[in-house]
Amino acid sequence: MNDLGSLVQQTADRLAGQQVGAVVAGLARGTVEIRGAGRTGPGTAGGPPGPDTLFEIGSVTKVFTSLALARLALAGTVTLDDPLAEVLADALPAGVTVPAKGPEPLALRHLATHTSGLPRLPAGMLLSSLFSPNKPDPYAHCTADALLTGLGRTRLRAAPGRSFRYSNLGAGLLGLALAHRAGVDYGELVRREVCEPLGLKDTVLEPSPEQTSRLAPGHTPGGRPVPAWHLADLAGAGGLRSTAADLAVLLRAQLADDTESTPLGPAIALTREVRHRVNPVAWMHLGWLGHRLHARQGGHLQIWHNGGTGGYRSFVAFDPERQVGVIVLANTRRSVDTPAVRLLRTLQTTGATSPDQ
Repeated sequence: MNDLGSLVQQTADRLAGQQVGAVVAGLARGTVEIRGAGRTGPGTAGGPPGPDTLFEIGSVTKVFTSLALARLALAGTVTLDDPLAEVLADALPAGVTVPAKGPEPLALRHLATHTSGLPRLPAGMLLSSLFSPNKPDPYAHCTADALLTGLGRTRLRAAPGRSFRYSNLGAGLLGLALAHRAGVDYGELVRREVCEPLGLKDTVLEPSPEQTSRLAPGHTPGGRPVPAWHLADLAGAGGLRSTAADLAVLLRAQLADDTESTPLGPAIALTREVRHRVNPVAWMHLGWLGHRLHARQGGHLQIWHNGGTGGYRSFVAFDPERQVGVIVLANTRRSVDTPAVRLLRTLQTTGATSPDQ
């Protein structure tokens, strides 16, 4: 067995050499270790990040959006197969229709599994604009009116349900549609359906002044500070802030042995029951990506999502079969995927425990 805390600290230290600051969490068979390294600001500015330091988590937000979908589906507020056009019927601007292609209407499950056929970004946005210095907050204009008006000018690239095509637009529309059906804004939807049942205190769309004091400022790969991103009504695609401590609670719920041991058990089960095959070894759940390693790599299961905004990167993954998971949060726009996956594979193949076990 390896010492879980040492493995987590080694990963944090390795990341600190490339990032301004990083927090790493490792979960193994009921044990959680969270370690930080580096600084929340360049040089000696800011203290070291820790379990309660807030980060923009980017597309890891999609996991929360899909959990909200599952909760509303189990409550009968929506169904997974509700057409988007019906959910948003009284919100669509005059003359605007939801795009269609093929016999199956664009439904909520398609948005959550990236099988909607929608393009990656809203109408008029280019991928190159996301990190342009001239557009420090590229999604800020994505109000409900702008999104829905643009939807009327959007063509589907494939028939809904046919093929996997990652779409921030689709995930954002899912969050918008769910909030509309529930009669609340997206931040309140996530608080009510996910955060409150799990006891998450620091997973928020708009941080309070006290939480803002714990928010690590974002940076470019070169260490230059960058403004925060605000995704307006596309928030369901990547607008949340969170901490390693909160995300560890989320992963504990994902690793629970039975649906009765966590308030979100039935919703978690529903998210994983839905599966759209992407290729022979990978698939899409509601919100989570999944794949199984080749037998010579151990054949382990990995369920994961990563995220990135203008000054942050995140990675969250777990293996319910081996009861292990990892979380990596960094306040620099440089990928953390490789060290995060390396730590996950180490926990899967060698096991880990705390020194007092």
